[in-house]
Amino acid sequence: MPDRTIAVGDIHGCDRALAAILEAVDPQAGDTIVALGDYIDRGEASRQVIERLLSLSKRCTLVPLLGNHEIMMLRSLEDAVEMPFWLAYGGAETLYSYGAMLDRLPEEHLDFVRNCRRYHETETHLFVHAGYSPMLALEETPETVLFWDHLNTRTPVRHVSGKRAIVGHTPQTSGEILDLGHLLCIDTFCFGGAWLTAVDVESGTVWQANNKGELRADAPTVPKWKR
Repeated sequence: MPDRTIAVGDIHGCDRALAAILEAVDPQAGDTIVALGDYIDRGEASRQVIERLLSLSKRCTLVPLLGNHEIMMLRSLEDAVEMPFWLAYGGAETLYSYGAMLDRLPEEHLDFVRNCRRYHETETHLFVHAGYSPMLALEETPETVLFWDHLNTRTPVRHVSGKRAIVGHTPQTSGEILDLGHLLCIDTFCFGGAWLTAVDVESGTVWQANNKGELRADAPTVPKWKR
């Protein structure tokens, strides 16, 4: 089997869905898993998700991207003024998974979050949590765009590089991938009762699981990208 690059959408504390996806994908040492951020908040098992991702990083190459929910958590740890905002947007569920106390967050978990990347790029694809500016290189793109832009407010056209963009952040409440050709949004609303999505960006194979740990039997495929 050739080495694969597989993107995983917003997990949001849905550990049973993540476990089912990884069992189906069966990552090998040569594979790269690009996780698009928002591992925590809203779902009930944020701690377990981080633990599973740390374990995954020992099996294959894991590229964890930073999401806006990780940003909210880090800001809250640095400044208590930020805490009410984070708690209102899912942070309460995350704290509960850690025993409801900030000092119970393991340093290994905090290091994982602090070391998440702003974006990832290959010869054919770019990966960001939320959005991109079509005419800017990713290293020049404002953080408000990378981490906070919603596609229903601003949908970017094809990136100047010609690469296909794989993004999350904007929940697709239908549970279906948003496929615009030049852009795939794979936040398919797992915490809200739909699916967690993983996509092999080369072959177009899709895996989806709900937070009961059930795989979707009729998961779609994604057309291959032609630059």
